Amino acid sequence: MARRLTRCPVCDQSLEVSELRCRRCRTRVRGEFSNCRFCRLAPDTLTFIETFLRCEGNISRVERALSISYPTVRNRLLAALTALGLQDSPEEGGQPLSPSEIQQQRSNILEAVENGTLSAREAASVLQALRDQEEGVE
Repeated sequence: MARRLTRCPVCDQSLEVSELRCRRCRTRVRGEFSNCRFCRLAPDTLTFIETFLRCEGNISRVERALSISYPTVRNRLLAALTALGLQDSPEEGGQPLSPSEIQQQRSNILEAVENGTLSAREAASVLQALRDQEEGVE
């Protein structure tokens, strides 16, 4: 089955789910439904999250499972948390990031791609999450 679209292919704005349908009995439910956080993640990020969970959050085991270094695991974990909108530091207190903080995160993401510790696909997912946050999209 194809992944559900989360962005408009014409204008790149967030798409809303407005109808659900049962495959078996064809019942249709119309309304406004929340988007799944995980649905908008890049496949590489989903694979990392699955591996992280399979390894019970043990970074050493994740390093071995994916044959990557500790800094790469940390960068991918940070990227996944950011993409899911879960990246809260104590000083942020869960508040939205300021434009300068978003710009700093963008710079950090691009630097991680340049250093090879984050894939372009994962970076795109995190950058999209930052963009969604700027737009106020959950």
